[in-house]
Amino acid sequence: MLILAVAALAFALGQTTVVPAIPALMEALHTDASGVTWTLTGYLVAAAVFTPLLGRLGDMYGKRRMLVVALVAFAAGSVLSAVSANLWIVVAGRVVQGVGGGIFPLCFAIIRDEFPRERVARGIGLMSAIAGIGGGLGLVLGGVLVDQVSYHWIFWLGAMMGAAAAVATELFVPESPVRTPAKLDVRGALVLAVGLVLPLIAIAQAHEVGWGSARTLGLIGGGLAVLAAWVVLEQHTPQPLADIAALAKPPVLLTNVTTLLVGFGMFGSFILIPTLAESPTSTGYGFGVDATHAGLLLVPGSLAMLLLGPLSGIVGSRVGNKVPLAAGGTLTGLGLALLAVAHGGQAEIIGFSIVMSGGIGLAYAAMPNLIIDAVPLQQTGEATGFNALVRSVGSSLGSQVSATVLAASAVGGIPTDAGFTHAFAISAVVAACAGAVAVVIPRVRAHVHAPALAEVGAASPLGEPALAHDEI
Repeated sequence: MLILAVAALAFALGQTTVVPAIPALMEALHTDASGVTWTLTGYLVAAAVFTPLLGRLGDMYGKRRMLVVALVAFAAGSVLSAVSANLWIVVAGRVVQGVGGGIFPLCFAIIRDEFPRERVARGIGLMSAIAGIGGGLGLVLGGVLVDQVSYHWIFWLGAMMGAAAAVATELFVPESPVRTPAKLDVRGALVLAVGLVLPLIAIAQAHEVGWGSARTLGLIGGGLAVLAAWVVLEQHTPQPLADIAALAKPPVLLTNVTTLLVGFGMFGSFILIPTLAESPTSTGYGFGVDATHAGLLLVPGSLAMLLLGPLSGIVGSRVGNKVPLAAGGTLTGLGLALLAVAHGGQAEIIGFSIVMSGGIGLAYAAMPNLIIDAVPLQQTGEATGFNALVRSVGSSLGSQVSATVLAASAVGGIPTDAGFTHAFAISAVVAACAGAVAVVIPRVRAHVHAPALAEVGAASPLGEPALAHDEI
């Protein structure tokens, strides 16, 4: 569990350590806020594409083996970003880092295969909490590194953690005996990538060309058309990247919709709070603090995620995982709404962030458990991988929309207080919708997964056949 936690933490830190460094990156890479945001968005889009691929490869060739591959790619991308001072080379390194998006679904699948049955929900809850904790901790570490050394060390930290976790995984994590033979749907992955990137480009440039411009609407419409074509393509692919029939089942579909909306709210706040805190006091709303101080404002919220993540797994195992998911979405929306109304003092930021982050901790831990309950054994990696993909898409949308709203409100290059209010309010509405969607997720009879060795027959007494999965 410790090794898997380090692997997951490396990826989670990589999502947000660059956020406090955005002003430094803008200066060092000679770009504006819209351009530098691609260091975050490129990472998240790559994670969205590679997450299901790595999940499928893990089911095919071994989850530990693919986890090592994901960690090595993450470390390599970190090195590429660390050694360059060119914006698009840094973005390219971040894209390679995004291959590490497969880390979370692979960790979930290893836990499901290797842990005692009664500890699976708690283990997955803790791993899911790390996604939020790492996001908050990344803001603190990123600020410290930018203030004390340079932004390059943000990437060197990722390289060291990824490499260490890869070695430890190879040496100490057992390989799962559960395999699902299949072919890799590279064509589906490429079409999916195009469908995701086009709307994100439109959102990133909307403040320059207008939300109602032909360019913005054309890119968004084109992306949605490509995604619709991807669904049809997957339905006619013998061994698709994603089983559309399984994803269309109400419990899976509604869980993924909720995941998208919570991810949007979470990353919207991760962009907004540090930017607001680091703004000069002359703006009338900023606190004029450095990057380290801005990150520290989110530490109490990260602790709330740490406490409520495992609790979500315990509550979900007793009353159903949709309960903590619905509660989490509602709390996240409430915290963001309070931030929209009142963000003029550091105490308000800390207090309302705790409400928001507590909700995220509850929600993030419930999502993969709902997915695992709703799908059969052989689809665990694929289904949790797609759920992580959806989370990355929501995170990308949240970060780009928040950055675009701030940029659109700017006067003389400085965002206005109204811009922050509107951006927080948009994230609040989206997160509240997540809570509403979670309420209507139908409850399913969970698939009872025995430990992996028993499922493949290795635990059966000599001469006795193993129980079939349905019998278990």
